Amino acid sequence: MVGQRIGYVRVSTLDQNEQRQLDGQVLDRIFTDKASGKDTTRPALAEMLRFAREGDTVVVHSMDRLARNLDDLRSLVKTLTGKGVQVEFVKEHLLFTGEDSPMANLMLSVMGAFAEFERSLIKERQREGIALAKQRGAYRGRKKMLTPERATELARRAADGTPKSILAKDYGISRETVYQYLRQAKPS
Repeated sequence: MVGQRIGYVRVSTLDQNEQRQLDGQVLDRIFTDKASGKDTTRPALAEMLRFAREGDTVVVHSMDRLARNLDDLRSLVKTLTGKGVQVEFVKEHLLFTGEDSPMANLMLSVMGAFAEFERSLIKERQREGIALAKQRGAYRGRKKMLTPERATELARRAADGTPKSILAKDYGISRETVYQYLRQAKPS
């Protein structure tokens, strides 16, 4: 029995183009998350994990699209291969079958560690750049999504019991941003 080829795509922001990640791959189904890879709490990832069956192959553009840290990467690959699902990383030209060969484990660990290290370097350079920009007076932070009036309205609606997910949808912001506005609205 030949299983399905299942694509998993993740982009960090809504305006990033996810089309290029698995361009040219022949797939039966694609699961797409528009979320950070900082953890594995992503709706399409959870759906893909439930959907994948023995004999299937999950195709991912690169390791950092599946997970941003080595522990999560190893756990996800182990979960999938434990179900008899192969995991293919296109950019790295790697296929994991669950055979648990020492070489496969080494490659997953080394390549995953490099991806995690690269992400750490990017974050460090970003922090350094922001610090230098602040010293020059050129950094003012990210532009606020809501006007002060709308932020006050959001806080009032939250206090009245409107669910955070509804607020996020109504104001066109993430739930985390809703919580940030609510923390700022609380008197110190």
